[in-house]
Amino acid sequence: MRYMIIVRATPLSEAGIIPDDSPLMAAMASYHEDLAKAGVLLDAAGLQPSSKGWRIRWSATKPVLTDGPFAETKELIAGYTVIQVRSTEEAMEWSRRFPRPFPAGTDCEIEVRRLYEPEDFAPGGR
Repeated sequence: MRYMIIVRATPLSEAGIIPDDSPLMAAMASYHEDLAKAGVLLDAAGLQPSSKGWRIRWSATKPVLTDGPFAETKELIAGYTVIQVRSTEEAMEWSRRFPRPFPAGTDCEIEVRRLYEPEDFAPGGR
């Protein structure tokens, strides 16, 4: 089972400010090293601010490209980690250990979602 741990953006991350918080960065590095040692880490990355991105919205007639930045920070993603584990419980345990992604005093949130697997689309799939 693959799960994505999604780090929600904050005004800090949307401003392109990389926390100069050595304990925070060390905790994040240690967490990802632990995932790698356990053999469950598939991928992890931080994302640049939405001001450096764009969206494509499809309408009935054609796709429309809109450059960032995007206003609703709470709906944006600042980074992610993808893990592959044997059970939902194991995914929950790893996500509970995820370090606080922004400095203290900054409201922040992670979201965890299971990825679809090919067998989910097979006849009689989950």
